[in-house]
Amino acid sequence: MSVILKVTGLEVAYGPIAAVKGVDLEVHEGEIRAILGANGAGKSSTIKALLGLVKIRAGTIEFPAGRPIQGLPPHRINQLGIAWVPEGRQLFSTLTVYENLEMGAFGRGKGARLAGKLDEVFALFPRLKERRTQIAGSLSGGEQQMLAIARALMAEPKLLLMDEPSLGLAPKILRRLFEQIQEINARGLSILMVEQNARQALRIAHHAYLLEVGRVVWSGAPRELEASADVKRVYLGG
Repeated sequence: MSVILKVTGLEVAYGPIAAVKGVDLEVHEGEIRAILGANGAGKSSTIKALLGLVKIRAGTIEFPAGRPIQGLPPHRINQLGIAWVPEGRQLFSTLTVYENLEMGAFGRGKGARLAGKLDEVFALFPRLKERRTQIAGSLSGGEQQMLAIARALMAEPKLLLMDEPSLGLAPKILRRLFEQIQEINARGLSILMVEQNARQALRIAHHAYLLEVGRVVWSGAPRELEASADVKRVYLGG
């Protein structure tokens, strides 16, 4: 599989505080890769750097491999094919479900192309079709997360970045969410996911990175990560 995203020596700082310290990672086409770690490990800062939402101090971001994109504005990175499901969903809460989806497709055309993309996301998330005229802020937590993912998919990305998708969800809804992430991936979309629910992430990921205080301290197949006694004790609760 070819490398769709390659990150080398990434550094991010907020004033004198270094949040990301020389991170290397990559995502191959058709994969789900997970970034795990405790609060403050640098996970979200890494994702925001890939999106151009925070300035990087050093390093290269290539999408695909061989094409540097660091320094580009966020809208240009989105146009190149990277979409984002942010932590906390960040929906347009006073707009309807349909209007939120329209916003996700901004600049991607209208008419038949928009209708076709809507059909695709409604096939993945039938509940959203039922709620298409409902105000987004009135949806349940699980429905709001569906909408956040669907809105990102409307941009027709090649790579989907997800920041803590399970945050605040009940266990039953969480399980269905991860099944839907697998369904999206099975359609050929590459996914890089930051997730604190390590067990769920490791069940669906093809590869995982473990961050501690801004550095990658482990990288490999999920089954290898789960086999580490230290990792199980600190991150998996046993």
